Amino acid sequence: MRFVLGSASPARLSVLRAAGIDPLVRVSGVDEDAVAARLSDPSPAELVTALAEAKAQAVVDSLGEDVPDAVVVGCDSMLSMNWDGVDRIVGKPATPEIAAERWKHMAGGTGELFTGHAVVRVEEGVATATATRHLATTVRFSTPSEDEIDAYIATGEPLAVAGGFTLDGLGGWFVEGVDGDPSSVIGISLPLTRTLLADVGVSVVSLW
Repeated sequence: MRFVLGSASPARLSVLRAAGIDPLVRVSGVDEDAVAARLSDPSPAELVTALAEAKAQAVVDSLGEDVPDAVVVGCDSMLSMNWDGVDRIVGKPATPEIAAERWKHMAGGTGELFTGHAVVRVEEGVATATATRHLATTVRFSTPSEDEIDAYIATGEPLAVAGGFTLDGLGGWFVEGVDGDPSSVIGISLPLTRTLLADVGVSVVSLW
């Protein structure tokens, strides 16, 4: 049985490899905006879970005869913060201007990093079981100087990650701490993934 990671995230891949799993990587190619548009006023938890499930299912549909037995794992993360009295869900900033604006609000504050997880078990080419859940972790941000924020954004790192920061990269310099599972902030919760694997009848130790 293969562990298939439905994500191009190098951070998720690194977490899994450090934890004893060398997954087969298959990028889902899911249109995230289209998935979100089908939901009616979703909560952050509902949104990331729906996206994770859509990604996992897309990968399942793309598996060929060379991977007849597998567990496919999909993940999605977003940061929820309260700015000026308004709760906002933020994904990847995409542009330096958006990243800079977000960091003005994030600096010295806290946010909830929501990570949705979906595990689909495939047996003889057929999906036989699915388990989904989310995890929320509180992130406490430090107060970097304007020059530090500019230098961080100039590296390009925050533009392609949920919330515009990393815990395991350069952004780690600007995170005071987390209340919850650190691996979830990086992109995939090891404890939750183990639980979801068990829910579909697979022991994580069998995949080491």
